[in-house]
Amino acid sequence: MIPDKLDQKILKHLLVDARQSSRQLALKLGVSTVTIISRLKKLQAEKIIKGYTAILDHEKLGFNLTAVIEVVARKDKIIEIENELADIDNICAVYDVTGTTDTFIVAKFKGRDDLSEFVKKISSKPNVENTITHVVLNTIKEDFRLTL
Repeated sequence: MIPDKLDQKILKHLLVDARQSSRQLALKLGVSTVTIISRLKKLQAEKIIKGYTAILDHEKLGFNLTAVIEVVARKDKIIEIENELADIDNICAVYDVTGTTDTFIVAKFKGRDDLSEFVKKISSKPNVENTITHVVLNTIKEDFRLTL
């Protein structure tokens, strides 16, 4: 399913404020509340809308360190390793990539000690051959909400 113009408008409004009600969306977009509700149900059923969440300031929560970590796994265990990584709470993203690295992860840490412990734990997994850790010095942009 490819979202039509109304679906795209609904999604744009939700990206700005997902807490607004169907009634509020309907008023802003000049359609009925029933139309909004049915469109939202369709977008959710199609997994275009996967859920609703708050955007947090990780640094204010004590996660002052971001790392991008490359992981090289044993070739027959890449997916298994990626699924294990995806279940770890402080990992924000797990990417299966092409090139000399199998996986990129983006993770948040409260400090260097947490990062060090994490990298050692990941590196010691039996099917992980190597890791390369990049510490983020400054975050210029971090927003996964795409403009439609």
